[in-house]
Amino acid sequence: MSGDAGKPTPQALVGLDVGTTGVKALALSPDGAVLAVASRGYPLSTPKAGWAEQDPEAWWLAAVSALAEVSAGREVAGIGLSGQMHGLVVLDSADRVIRPAILWNDQRTAAECREIEERIGLERLIGLTGNRALTGFTAPKLLWLRRHEPESYARIARVMLPKDYVRLRLTGEWAIDASDASGTLLLDVERRAWSDEVLEALELPAGWLPPVLESPERAGARNDQSQAAPVAVAAGAGDQPAAAIGVGVDRPGPVSVVLGTSGVVLAALPAYAHDRAARVHAFCHAVPGTWQAMGVMLSAAGSLEWFRERLAADASFEALVAEAERWEPGAEGLHFLPYLAGERTPHADPDARGAFVGLELRHDRGALVRAILEGVAFGLRDSLDLLRELGAEATVGRVSGGGARSRLWLRIVASVLDLRLETTESEQGSAFGAALLGGVAGGVYADVREAVTRCVRVRETIEPDPQWVARYAELHVRHQALYPALHAVRVAP
Repeated sequence: MSGDAGKPTPQALVGLDVGTTGVKALALSPDGAVLAVASRGYPLSTPKAGWAEQDPEAWWLAAVSALAEVSAGREVAGIGLSGQMHGLVVLDSADRVIRPAILWNDQRTAAECREIEERIGLERLIGLTGNRALTGFTAPKLLWLRRHEPESYARIARVMLPKDYVRLRLTGEWAIDASDASGTLLLDVERRAWSDEVLEALELPAGWLPPVLESPERAGARNDQSQAAPVAVAAGAGDQPAAAIGVGVDRPGPVSVVLGTSGVVLAALPAYAHDRAARVHAFCHAVPGTWQAMGVMLSAAGSLEWFRERLAADASFEALVAEAERWEPGAEGLHFLPYLAGERTPHADPDARGAFVGLELRHDRGALVRAILEGVAFGLRDSLDLLRELGAEATVGRVSGGGARSRLWLRIVASVLDLRLETTESEQGSAFGAALLGGVAGGVYADVREAVTRCVRVRETIEPDPQWVARYAELHVRHQALYPALHAVRVAP
């Protein structure tokens, strides 16, 4: 071991998450204790309405700085990477970035999505990739480049995703993991390999795409003068699969429930399965040879953030939730549809809109907030029901995200899902899961299961309220009737 005057330095596992607003680096002890955390931000460019781009150099500079901070004075046994999924990074034959990366939240590719589904056929596309063509995915961005920036397209030699660009700079290794590759729309998800059929149909060269590895596999090493030997770097995972590993969703049974700005319910599957209408995403999981299904609602805690910002700027979130607690389940007939930015699961409708339904004179601000908390919980229930249709087992929900700080919201979600919820000691998200993958690559753990067993610990348990469960089951049926009714009004001439 290295150290001043021959003293050994603490062994650490490092996770690096390349997010949309910044990089987070995290150092863990082998038993899961957080030793250090460092974050570095960078800007988001929106050159036109609906566009979202970033300079990959900004990711690299932020990553180097954050890694140096959490690694200082520690013997690093392994590094794992996670990152925003779907983003397109294109390099020329000298590994130079051709243009700014086009991100997951960029909306410019609607025409290309239609083209992909027409070329391949929607049913066949979903069968191969587990997903339909969505504007955030990577393949439509390549078609957009071909149509709108032919000079840039002609220079492409390599295609990669955000975290994998950082790995290339960190280790010189060109690679991708199966979970992140699942979000490109170019992977045969069941086979865990690039789809020759999709590539042929879209006229994209297979040589542009990196080797596909399993998430804990070693994908190069970092040579760092502060370390006694090169540090193994894991292939890593997309942000949601990595976050799921970080809360212990490494096998069927526990499911990840994320109450962030968006809402996610993610389950490991016993075998590959996809929803025929692609209402949930089917991806490779970050555990070798396994798969996951994931429902995504676009406005979860974001719905409450919207309400406070627009209608209750004078109140804290805690005060709003306290007002909501005074209302019984159902808020006397008040419902909220959380489709403020369209929806992905279960409706896959970018034009869906939110609504309060059932307002009366008695309803006050607390009733509106109660309806928001419940409406989001019903959206999560929609996702969970679809995952169960695919064969997902749900024995406990591991809950995370900003909304998980509200005890009332957790009671509501547990009762709506009729599922015990657990919070975990670490709230470090994707970076925590990435660090565990780095530990496997570095030989600290034999596999992901051992890493989870040693490092993921439950902090608190929230049981469903027996009196609320039956009431919420009735209200969920009413909730499900609202979208088709309001959709009919929206599309009426």
